[in-house]
Amino acid sequence: MTILAIDTSNNPLGVALIEENQVLGEYITNLKKNHSIRIMPAIQTLMEDCGKSTADLTKIVVAKGPGSYTGVRIGVTIAKTLAWSLNIPLVGISSLEVLAAGPARHFEGYVAPIFDARRGQVYTGLYQYQNGSLTAVVPDLLTMSVEWASKLANLDRPILFVGNDIPLHRAAFEEQMGDKAVFANATEQNPRPSELAWLGKDKPGEDVHTFVPNYIRLAEAEAKWLEKQGKI
Repeated sequence: MTILAIDTSNNPLGVALIEENQVLGEYITNLKKNHSIRIMPAIQTLMEDCGKSTADLTKIVVAKGPGSYTGVRIGVTIAKTLAWSLNIPLVGISSLEVLAAGPARHFEGYVAPIFDARRGQVYTGLYQYQNGSLTAVVPDLLTMSVEWASKLANLDRPILFVGNDIPLHRAAFEEQMGDKAVFANATEQNPRPSELAWLGKDKPGEDVHTFVPNYIRLAEAEAKWLEKQGKI
């Protein structure tokens, strides 16, 4: 089993190859550059460096959102195209779950991955390893960071916040949660594509044609159009 993982859902761009129980290679950058231009060369370089071709692939795993609308669409489109053309399974994993996966493995409390959603809002959720599996204690949601901090302050365990957007909301978490708020170090802030591949390794494939991203909320233009139509 050789799995290709693709994550372009936020500023970090990541691709990874795993084979059976081994990570063959992964590529990560955290740059504000056009993912549509860089993702295919990144995949090609990784495949060549690992001595693999598309014929070796047995599954595609993609970060399906939430995150940047454009970024999510790029990754999902490429993943669907590869899965369809190669006739192999496609699996989608929450982008927040990917971000939480590494730090949550060795933390004794809960992990709250954070993506900035502008205007004081965050995409987040609450994760914890239970019996060796990463579990969503609170499903992914969109909320104001101050409201999220207030809710988390009532929990009986420390909360590890992880994500490159933490500095935008850190003051809200520290003010309401005090020492209960713990912050991941710099090496843990990027989602790892190898974790993405691992999360999707044993999951069944989804229908390629009906597979869609999980934006959590509508794009602003789409929301305005639906409002005009009287549908929301």
